[in-house]
Amino acid sequence: MPRTFMPEIKTNEELKQVQLEGLKWTVNHAYAGSTAYRKKLDEAGVKPGDILSLDDLRKLPFTTSSDLQEGYPFPLLSVPFDQVVRIHASSGTTGKRKVLCYTEKDIDDWTHFFARCYEMAGLIPEDRVQIAVGYGVWTAGISFQMGCEAFGAMAVPAGPGNMDMQCQFLIDFQSTVMCCTASMGLLLAEEVNRRGIRDRINLKKMIFGSERSSDAMRKRIGELLGLEHMFDIPGMTELYGPGTGLDCTFHQGIHYWADYYILEILDPDTLEPVPEGRTGEMVVTTLKKEGVPLIRYRTRDLTRMIPGECPCGSILPRHDRILGRSDDMIIFRAVNIYPGQVDHVLSGIEGIGSEYQIVLERGEDGRDYMMLRVEQEQGIDRESARALSSTIAGEIKKQIMVSARVELVEYGSLPRSERKSRRVFDNRDNS
Repeated sequence: MPRTFMPEIKTNEELKQVQLEGLKWTVNHAYAGSTAYRKKLDEAGVKPGDILSLDDLRKLPFTTSSDLQEGYPFPLLSVPFDQVVRIHASSGTTGKRKVLCYTEKDIDDWTHFFARCYEMAGLIPEDRVQIAVGYGVWTAGISFQMGCEAFGAMAVPAGPGNMDMQCQFLIDFQSTVMCCTASMGLLLAEEVNRRGIRDRINLKKMIFGSERSSDAMRKRIGELLGLEHMFDIPGMTELYGPGTGLDCTFHQGIHYWADYYILEILDPDTLEPVPEGRTGEMVVTTLKKEGVPLIRYRTRDLTRMIPGECPCGSILPRHDRILGRSDDMIIFRAVNIYPGQVDHVLSGIEGIGSEYQIVLERGEDGRDYMMLRVEQEQGIDRESARALSSTIAGEIKKQIMVSARVELVEYGSLPRSERKSRRVFDNRDNS
């Protein structure tokens, strides 16, 4: 029987017991090993012995990105330095980089559950996995590679960018799986199409990380490459890195590894739980992490829990794709908007391409104006384009309750990126 990386847990009761034991261990470990956590817990009036059930999770204080930044360069470290075997850091787009320390067990656990991602995606040892994500201090490249090697497939550590090399590798190595951002996936799909090499490659699946991808973008990538499946892989440096979940081949939500962390979905304003199926902020608590455990860490990522059982039969619960970040919210004419909402509306409209931009300006009258620059599909005539513009504006008004001017542009005219594409341009402060 082939090796499996899935948990042996069979029931929700077993899963809850694993989580409770992990929660008790984490609170005790953090309290004993980190002066910062001990201070936090003491101020909240919570001792490790107070954790008797999963409901006691709500007694625990929250941890935020500022806790990680204030403790730079080794924040919330809960083990002696002689147990630290590696560090990783976030991209540091806002303030200091968040640096995380890993023990040997942390690396082993991360490798194990990342291999689970490849198993969830239906890979086999004969697959060849082209890893086109960043290597270095970031968590991406090395984790995709570690998980691939542990799973037993062939890793092709290509790194990001360099379309000439990527296309050559697809032909020469007959890679069957590509790991990259969705933006790079689109760039590659268009390049394969432009070069006319689709019949010379053997690509069957793509695994997208690092950014939200619209349904329109995924549809276009799938059409250009003839893919069987495209998967979303979440992950952030604070929570090990990529690989903390994956959608199965039924694509009805992302199974997350609830035997390694507890996920709460909370209202970002009240920090109270939202009803199942309602969008809120992801808050995570690790169950086995030694180097830098997380206790109720506010990720700022927005998603919702998906109720019910998945057709695949997995016991592992599911959350939806990431809608956006609570701190990425746009306030436009007193309406709170997340870029993912615009993305969702556009994905439901036929006739558009795979890229768009949201441009916010402040007029001379002091009022704010929104323009949506949207790629149209190839071959659309002028009359159809006018009707399409009207449809987009109407759906934005209907679903998000704001008015936007729509500018349709030719397919392929908006920038493509090998990393994350920038889609929001807020020029109001510069007006």
